[in-house]
Amino acid sequence: MRRRLGRECLYVPSCRLGLYLALRHWCPPGGRVLMSPVNDDVIFFVVLAAGLRPVQAPLNARDGSIDPAGLPESGWRGLSAVLTTNLYGNPDPAPELRARCDALGIPLIEDAAHAIGSEVAGRPVGGFGDASVFSLSKHVGAKSGGFLALADPGLRTELARARDALLEPSRLTAELAYALRPYAEAGVRGLRLVRAAHAALRLLGREERAEIRMPLRPGELKQALGTAPGLDGFHSWVRVDMHDYRLRSGRSRLRRTQRLLSGLDQRLAAHRRGTEKLLASPWGDPGGVARAQPLFRVPLLVEDRDAAVAALARHRVTTGYLYDPPLDAYAGEVFTDPSPAPGPAAWFARHALPADPRRADQVIAVLDELGARPARREGPARREASGEGQGGGG
Repeated sequence: MRRRLGRECLYVPSCRLGLYLALRHWCPPGGRVLMSPVNDDVIFFVVLAAGLRPVQAPLNARDGSIDPAGLPESGWRGLSAVLTTNLYGNPDPAPELRARCDALGIPLIEDAAHAIGSEVAGRPVGGFGDASVFSLSKHVGAKSGGFLALADPGLRTELARARDALLEPSRLTAELAYALRPYAEAGVRGLRLVRAAHAALRLLGREERAEIRMPLRPGELKQALGTAPGLDGFHSWVRVDMHDYRLRSGRSRLRRTQRLLSGLDQRLAAHRRGTEKLLASPWGDPGGVARAQPLFRVPLLVEDRDAAVAALARHRVTTGYLYDPPLDAYAGEVFTDPSPAPGPAAWFARHALPADPRRADQVIAVLDELGARPARREGPARREASGEGQGGGG
């Protein structure tokens, strides 16, 4: 990662822990952080755990990237940091956001979990911020691990100490479960027991998302805010989908992660090829083919996204990484400052179908068979008349 980014990198057991470290180091408690409303709710809770107030940014409806021009000048004042998302690998406008942050004297923090191979303005995503965080659970497929990359290499020792203070000891049971997980998942897929496995997990209380968003539990969340900054009060939210997020990595986990990371270039090449196919499809961005990135997921824009998800599921293609409704509609003004222009984010969240580029041919065939129609956005006047974007994401 040092060679890829030209920056000092610190290994962390999860991207979310790396982000928490960065927010705690660069942002004063009580600060306001501009972020994307179309984002994993875990990231929202990490921001709250760091003692910060999320501020939802306006988005570009085409690809879900942050739209700096959509935020009025008054919205920039009083920010303590800007946090990018680079949703599905589509780069946020990092050069413009970097210039904005420099003018305001605040840090830019890049969440590059989906964008380990993406570039913007000829530089890798993660090479613009004061800090950037990467996941090894996405393109690499390690289901564990990440990196915190630093613009100032002199901070590595200090942040390594802060990381170590947050880590929990490695557990033999966790390491065994991690080692056996790939074989268990392969067996479940081979026997076509995916639905049964999810039902069993829900029965045992281990399936934590019955819907796209996890339960907010506002009463408990208000109490947790009184403990911030700190992870302990937010643990039940931050751990969702990854209970080992702050567990010290054992040797077997590190060996497997290193082996998978060694094949990253081949994986990125496969993602790029599939991205080009999907962007050229009727549901892709027609202007995106020439600038295709090795996207982690390609957000196809489909009129009836739920019908498309169901059709893909019938062909054993699981659709994950949906972020609907946007965070301001999900959490409300008690817990976040809403976007000044929520319509584009709500539209994108409602129609985006995150497709795995490695299964591009199968996804296109299923959508063709379904007769799925591309989503077409209405003009501003008609949207305002219909009240689109005034609260809900579909």
